[in-house]
Amino acid sequence: MANHQKDFLFVLIKSLSKSEKRQFKIFASRLETSSNTKFIELFNILDKSENYDEKLILKSGVIQKVQLSNLKSYLYKQILVSIRLNIPSQNIRYQLREQMDFAVILYNKGLYKQSLKILDKTKQQALENDEKYMAYEIVEFEKLIESQYITRSIQGRADELVVQAKELNYRNTISSKLSNLSLQLYGIMLKTGYVKSDEEYKYIDDYFNRHVAKLDESKFGFREKYWFYNASLWRSFLVQDFLASYKFAYKWVQLFYDNPNMIYLNPVFFLKGNHYFLESLYMLKYKSNFKKYLSLLEETIADPKFPVNDNIASLSFLYVYNNKLNLHILKGTFAESEYLIPEILEKLKLHSDHLDEHHEMLFFYKIASIYFGNEKYNECILYLDKIINNKNLTMREDLMCFARLLSLIAHYEIGKDYYLENHLKSTYKFLIKMNDLHEVQKEIIKFLRNLNNFYPADIKKEFKKMHARFVELEKSTYEKRAFLYLDIISWLESKIENRTIGEIIREKAKLNSR
Repeated sequence: MANHQKDFLFVLIKSLSKSEKRQFKIFASRLETSSNTKFIELFNILDKSENYDEKLILKSGVIQKVQLSNLKSYLYKQILVSIRLNIPSQNIRYQLREQMDFAVILYNKGLYKQSLKILDKTKQQALENDEKYMAYEIVEFEKLIESQYITRSIQGRADELVVQAKELNYRNTISSKLSNLSLQLYGIMLKTGYVKSDEEYKYIDDYFNRHVAKLDESKFGFREKYWFYNASLWRSFLVQDFLASYKFAYKWVQLFYDNPNMIYLNPVFFLKGNHYFLESLYMLKYKSNFKKYLSLLEETIADPKFPVNDNIASLSFLYVYNNKLNLHILKGTFAESEYLIPEILEKLKLHSDHLDEHHEMLFFYKIASIYFGNEKYNECILYLDKIINNKNLTMREDLMCFARLLSLIAHYEIGKDYYLENHLKSTYKFLIKMNDLHEVQKEIIKFLRNLNNFYPADIKKEFKKMHARFVELEKSTYEKRAFLYLDIISWLESKIENRTIGEIIREKAKLNSR
């Protein structure tokens, strides 16, 4: 689990690869003086330590307490400088920034024509790679040089730069407005969750349309399209319009496949788009397309041209393995998916400093669902308890809610009636407290509470009644999302037909040809 209270310097050192550590030591040796020896010693102590321990550092006798804070800051900076000097040359953004720095050096030396030559070449490269913010910065610098010095480099240069500045400023403004809208919609999602009524639906719809009303999509470039699809996707998620989510997530992903160079320039945006696209396919139960695009994502990540760093490696693990589990849940192939669990747990440890605990808890919920589908209820409860007992999970209360409901059903399945009664009470209190007691949750709790009151001969009849009730609720715009977290209908059918839930889901998957 990611521990965000860890010492920043310690976490940075532990994130270094073997080659990065070797490069740092070579770099540090060039700086080595009597004072620098201490920061190298500090690096070696932290590199060999399993945990950050200030007492251990001071016990070495090399560093005094009064020196430690400044020494840590100096070491932190030098590690970043070392990494910066060894960034792969194929990273276009670093190339552009480096050329911009060279142009500034030439400008400060009074070599204005040389500076302008570098700026013009760098600007073309920025435009070719849709780096419009950088291109605008370059144009502004060109304007500064041209306005201060009579270069006479190109006839009509002033008009050309003014036109470029206006066009880039317009496009950057559109991108900024759309990225702001996307962030605001995401903020609404975190604060209030999905819409729960027609009034909330109308508010989100009006809010979105107000911000995009004057925009002309036909004039969008790559980055404007990206942010428009991003904002449209969040709007669709908020109002629980899964078809619209599919539509805009597909456009987002296809935008990258139509512009393959952008995949390698913006790998994080590419990965996130694929994740949301696969999530939309999961919501719509489009298993054939789901499998196709998951395989395509894995092939793209495996391409030698695809960028590799700690952040991308962690996101690739998160999105690929999360959706591998989703595919098995969608198909009902629970037994076949268990081999993934030890792989996931091992990779969670490996990427612990780069993933937050919300994503870790989401994995635990999926693992619990796999065990539930395999009728391994004790293992299911074990992973659900990791979520239920987590006191820090404030941003994903929906996950806490469904973890508790699935735990109730698992306790019922293994016949722990005493625990079930206690869990029913605590779950009901929790749902009231978090103000998220929907009809689906009310019906599940009421049904489980009354199960022990039914005669054995009447239980199947009660299961049928509840099944009919949930089939109706699944049609509701504001209740259907609950069935994506918890397939209560398939569970009820398994009880009615005396079959496993896996058999029920696999049969449905075969009938669904999508």
